[in-house]
Amino acid sequence: MRILLVDDEESLVKGIKFNLENEGYEVDVCYDGECALMKARSQTYDLILLDVMMPKLDGISTCQEIRKFSNVPIVMLTAKGEDTDKLVGFESGADDYVLKPFNILELKARIRAILRRSQTSENRRDDFLELRALKIDPKKRKLLKDEQEIELTMREFDLLVFLMKNPGQVFSRDALLTQVWGYDYMGDVRTVDVHIRRLREKLESDPGEPEYIQTKWGVGYFLAE
Repeated sequence: MRILLVDDEESLVKGIKFNLENEGYEVDVCYDGECALMKARSQTYDLILLDVMMPKLDGISTCQEIRKFSNVPIVMLTAKGEDTDKLVGFESGADDYVLKPFNILELKARIRAILRRSQTSENRRDDFLELRALKIDPKKRKLLKDEQEIELTMREFDLLVFLMKNPGQVFSRDALLTQVWGYDYMGDVRTVDVHIRRLREKLESDPGEPEYIQTKWGVGYFLAE
């Protein structure tokens, strides 16, 4: 497993790199967003750890640029504790975040959970899922709408697959966090709202009048049959 670690705090990078390499990961490092973007374009990674506050190009902008050509899982490292800052990260295409200062054991557990879920999704042999103009190949992690491929992040894809496997069933935000994020998630349930909004922007002809992912007010979300 190959990880790209991006943070401008050299001592922190050194400690994280040491611990991850002891776990058997191959770790490349960068100290600014421009370097991270260059490496993400030229190399293949299983996961990227990306600090928010960095020189040259901040983490949010770097994440947005990476999302233009890659769906690699991205975990934001941030010292900011405001929910709005976390949501901005998700809006930019991040799959998860870890708040500084963090326990290295927590970080390693979060990495294992994300990589395990990503590998499981890649290795399972589910049949195609189809709903009107939507077609999903879970094995190849590919979504087509009207035969045109639509790029999704790891979380967006997993969320859509889960909803398509359970058409018409309404799920609360807490239920979706448990089912899709795959572990005891301690973040704001508005994370789900962000991902639903991003999916609607990519899937719906009119996100304001969704045809596929609909809201049951006061309850949660469901995929219209």
